[in-house]
Amino acid sequence: MSIKEIMKNVNDFFSEHVAPPHKITSVEAMDEGWRVTVEVIEEKEYMKRYAKDEMLGTYDCQLDKEKEVVSFKRLDIRYRSAIGTEQ
Repeated sequence: MSIKEIMKNVNDFFSEHVAPPHKITSVEAMDEGWRVTVEVIEEKEYMKRYAKDEMLGTYDCQLDKEKEVVSFKRLDIRYRSAIGTEQ
């Protein structure tokens, strides 16, 4: 049940403060809590209005041992149709 609770807390936090998550791609236990990777569709309405491809933001989210979100940061932003990162 722990991972479900973590995913729910992250989902609730992002829905309220950033944007509703598109997908949670990883949940990792750490000594000081949890690390979660979240994908969010950025500015969905703006992109629809101007017929642009949706932008997908990838966020790193940290939770403490009580499973509360304590920090997050955007790691990457890309077009949703992009296959992967080019290097």
